[in-house]
Amino acid sequence: MGKVVMYSSVSVDGFVADENDQPGPLFDWLSNGDVPLDESGEMKVSQTSYDYTRAYWDQIGVTIVGRHVFDLTDGWGGKPPGGIDHVVVVSHRPMPEGWDPEAPFHFVDSVEAAVAKAQELAGDRMVEVAAGDVGGQVLAAGLIDEVRMDVVPVVFGSGKRYFGSVHAQHLLEDPDVVIQGNRVLHLRYRVRR
Repeated sequence: MGKVVMYSSVSVDGFVADENDQPGPLFDWLSNGDVPLDESGEMKVSQTSYDYTRAYWDQIGVTIVGRHVFDLTDGWGGKPPGGIDHVVVVSHRPMPEGWDPEAPFHFVDSVEAAVAKAQELAGDRMVEVAAGDVGGQVLAAGLIDEVRMDVVPVVFGSGKRYFGSVHAQHLLEDPDVVIQGNRVLHLRYRVRR
């Protein structure tokens, strides 16, 4: 099975969005370079960010999100983002009325079921868990292997926390990747077992 990785862009003070679910400048690094990150050409990053991010994205087989993110994005119109094969949605509510049951989205009611389903679907590829409440729950359940974050030089002061509402200490190893891009610092930590 592939690794389970918690990921998001994050403010220096640890937020993935403000109180109104707005990311503000957290994704500006995805458009401040000259190297296209995907075929659309809409996202352009520095060469350094491209080398790190493209290699990471190419390993992802499945992404796990909470129902809140799914609703905010309107389920990405039924097509998983970034060329990912499947999305697993943690929700206590059924899939939305009128949702295409053939879309590669899978609704489960717990983070444990989400990780199991994602690993089944991903095979040897990586499982990405969106940071925030669901990511924090997966970390608290001891199911995260690695934490990745793209730290953006902005202070939000309040908002949606990267680790959600985790209430216990979790030790990470020293960062084994520290890469500076344009207005972003890419970090990777393995979770200490």
